[in-house]
Amino acid sequence: MQAEYQQRRDRLMAKIGNGTAIFRSAPMAVMHNDVEYTYRQDSDFFYLTGFNEPQAVAVLAPHHPEHRFVLFVQPKDREKEVWTGYLCGVDAAKEKYGADAAYPIAELEEKLPQYLEKADRIYYHLGRDRTFNDTILKHYQNLLRTYPKRGTGPTGIEDTGTILSSMRLVKSEAELELMRQAADIAVEAHNRAREFTAPGRYEYEIQAEIEHTFKLRGGMGPAYPSIVASGVNACVLHYIENHRQMQDQELLLIDAGCAYGYYNSDITRTFPVGGKFTPEQKTLYEIVLEAQKQAIAQVKPGNTFNSVHDAAVRVITEGLVELGILKGEIDKLIEEEKYKPYYMHRTSHWLGLDVHDVGVYQHGEDKPQILQAGQVLTVEPGLYIVPETKLAEDQPETDPRWVGIGIRIEDDVLVTPTGHEVLTAGVPKEVAEVER
Repeated sequence: MQAEYQQRRDRLMAKIGNGTAIFRSAPMAVMHNDVEYTYRQDSDFFYLTGFNEPQAVAVLAPHHPEHRFVLFVQPKDREKEVWTGYLCGVDAAKEKYGADAAYPIAELEEKLPQYLEKADRIYYHLGRDRTFNDTILKHYQNLLRTYPKRGTGPTGIEDTGTILSSMRLVKSEAELELMRQAADIAVEAHNRAREFTAPGRYEYEIQAEIEHTFKLRGGMGPAYPSIVASGVNACVLHYIENHRQMQDQELLLIDAGCAYGYYNSDITRTFPVGGKFTPEQKTLYEIVLEAQKQAIAQVKPGNTFNSVHDAAVRVITEGLVELGILKGEIDKLIEEEKYKPYYMHRTSHWLGLDVHDVGVYQHGEDKPQILQAGQVLTVEPGLYIVPETKLAEDQPETDPRWVGIGIRIEDDVLVTPTGHEVLTAGVPKEVAEVER
């Protein structure tokens, strides 16, 4: 993978020209008191370096005569390592990660100016670490103040995301290999969960089976808090309590993905707890399934990102009108978003190092993102007949037989040169396959 990281750095440095890009590692997160969560590196930092330790800074300075890639890291500390694990250290940062120069993190203030003073621009994302933001701004202001004496130095700061997000949006073969593995593990976990589900079991039991499979197959764990929502809980989009006992005649919505090698999958399936849909559940489920099929059909190079959502919205709106849940002319209902009380979220998001991965969806009001090979997105339409929902104007009261049903179906879809590939197709979703 080091060759892959090097290629990414080279591409970024070619884009920034005579600039200097600075990336800060993610901080440790405290679980409680003096116990920390398992460490997870900042995605941009990891994308460019593969380095997985906190208290580190990466500097890319393509204009520097010797040090184009510089790492500032924690030095080796035997006493600390006994408690919290081995550190890479300064020497290995060069040997293992390919840095042209490496320094202890404590020397950042002293060493950083030499990589900025010949740059024409600083590339840095002003993130949540306000102290480090202040450090970068201080160096920028110092160099700006002394610019008249030298005639060189950065005269502006630009967010690294404007360049790096477009790079991360199109996945390499190495990235896709990891994403396929994350998808395969999640497929196995969802299939195991469906087999294990039965009336009387608790949502957390299903969660345990899913996350056990993630770890058993070598995954890092859940890509996000697993949603295991039975009955009316399925009408809560981000329900994560997972403590309810499941009953017969109810649906179970599972939204769970696996993280593997820092890359993520994201799958949702909805199925009957007792094995058979009620007539109302089946009717709504088939609308969502058809909406997903029509949306996935839009995933191909040259189509817009918005076309995926538009296709799902039309199928869902048509279905709701047919059932009498909505009334009116289809195009007008869509234009006025009268479907939103029942389908309130978008159909897709980018997927990769982050579950809601970086990447632009719209280039201005009239320029939607165009799909291209190598992008990975979710396709996840849903219907949620929320109790006591606020109806759109001029719409009928909802028949009680539909109320409390929540359904979502989600797959991870790769844009290929000729169309698409559903990475998570191994989890059944046809009615005949889901029922038992």
